[in-house]
This record gives sequence, C-alpha cells and structure tokens, in this order.
Amino acid sequence: MLASALMLLTASASHAQEAQDFRKMMDTTQYGRNKAVGKYADIRGIKMYYEVYGKGEPLLIIHGNGGSINNFLFQIPYFAKKYQVILADSRAQGKTIDHADSLSYEMITDDLNGLLDHLKIKNANVIGWSDGGIEGLLLAMRHPDKVKKLAVTGANLRPDTTAVDPFLQKAVLAENIQAADSLKKMKTVPAGMKNQLKVMHLLSYEPNIKNEALRSITCPVLVIGGDHDVITTRHTLEIFENIPKAYLWILPNSGHSTPIFYRDMFNQVVGDFLAKPYRSIEKEGRFN
Repeated sequence: MLASALMLLTASASHAQEAQDFRKMMDTTQYGRNKAVGKYADIRGIKMYYEVYGKGEPLLIIHGNGGSINNFLFQIPYFAKKYQVILADSRAQGKTIDHADSLSYEMITDDLNGLLDHLKIKNANVIGWSDGGIEGLLLAMRHPDKVKKLAVTGANLRPDTTAVDPFLQKAVLAENIQAADSLKKMKTVPAGMKNQLKVMHLLSYEPNIKNEALRSITCPVLVIGGDHDVITTRHTLEIFENIPKAYLWILPNSGHSTPIFYRDMFNQVVGDFLAKPYRSIEKEGRFN
C-alpha cells in the first residue's frame, strides 16, 4: 500500500488519469493472485509467495517498498516471452507474512537468494525497482554468483537528503513517526499493521550502503532513474560511477515510476541490456 502511494504520488498532472487506470489494473490483474501458478516456499523462517511465468533463462524481478508482484503487470508478459520470469512478494509485504519484529534489506535479499536456491537456479538476470533495486544491488554484493546481469531503477544507498528528494524524505519520515506513535497506543497490534510499520521504518532509516561495497559488484549493471525521480539524479550518478561495469540511463520528463509510465521504452532498453554482451567503453572507444 505504501509503495503504491509513493509511486503514484510522483505522477504529474498529465499522468493523473494513467495513474488512476494503473491502480484499477493492479486491483484486477491475475498477477500476484494467480492460483494456477502461485506457490509458497518455506524460506528462512517465512512462507514466501511467488509466481513463475515463461521459459528460458531465469529472470528475477523485485518489487519496491510495500509493493507486490502485481506492480510488474507491464513487465511480466513482455519478458515471459523470452525468460523464465520469477517474482515474489518480499518478506512482510504482499502475501508473504512475517511475524518477526525486525526487517532489513539484507534479510529480504537473503530471502530472494533462498528462493533461487529453492528453485535450483544457479544464477539469474535481475530487475529491481526502488527497494527492489536496493535488494538487487545487495544480491550482487552478498551473493555475486547468483546475479548474471542487473538492472535497477530508482535505487538508493542511504535514506537521507543527499539521496532522496528533501520534500518526500521529510514526508515519509513524518508519516513513519506518526504511525509508530499511533501503534504504541494500541493494546493489540494486528499483524498486517505491524508489517506496514516495519516496511515504513525500513523506508525511513535504511539502507546504509557504502560506495566501497558497490565497487565489489562484478556483474554488468544498468542504473536507471528519472530526471525528476524521488531519488536525485546526482545520487543515481553516484551509484553508476561506483560500479565497475555499469551503464547509466536517465529518462527525461520522468519520476520514480519508469516501469509504469515509460513501460514500453523501459522494457525494450532493459531487454536489450540483458540480451547483448556488456562492452567496456574506454579511450578511443568513447568517440563511438
């Protein structure tokens, strides 16, 4: 719920109707609630809900904060034509309930690694949006053998205003504090509300990834951001500059929701990145 609100808050007036249509499509799409393919796996103390579509080389797609599998309703049919597309509701989100008291990006990342092990997948290409991008970066750092290529959009290394738009950073932090205060007054906290608070806390105070850690990533990475993203362009550039084998793509006239509002372009560019060999562009090659 939180992720959907944040994604669509970034929509401009010209995107207002499209954002409303997207909300309706998320409510009605089979993705994220497909009884024919939906399964649960016992992963690291939780029952993780996941769905798999298509055949071919494995492709793991990771949703953002408070999101779910259905956030990728525009990506699943496109990539399932060529790849075995794997999607899961992350810990404490969607249909994956988590009764623990704490939550971190590292926990979610290790869950995803566990899912790949469960599916007996040696390595996969990875696409991550927002928090999913953070987890994609962590997966490439913590489990480098699992990530063949990685595309991230709207990812950040830290939660402060050096990385996040100041207005939105302040709004998220205030909402988190207000929600925490409200829950303290409740004698019994429903599991769903407890999960929402953990997810909001995650968004407000994490991640805390050092640039030095990015330099350990060995797979090719496509770093994506909107020029008016929730994540500042200079921070997206910082991520790009600290990954040894990386491309950078900044979309003009775009906010945080590139997989929605620029879905055709997003799918094509990411698809080309996954399909073509990475090339190092140095010295005279920079003229090409």
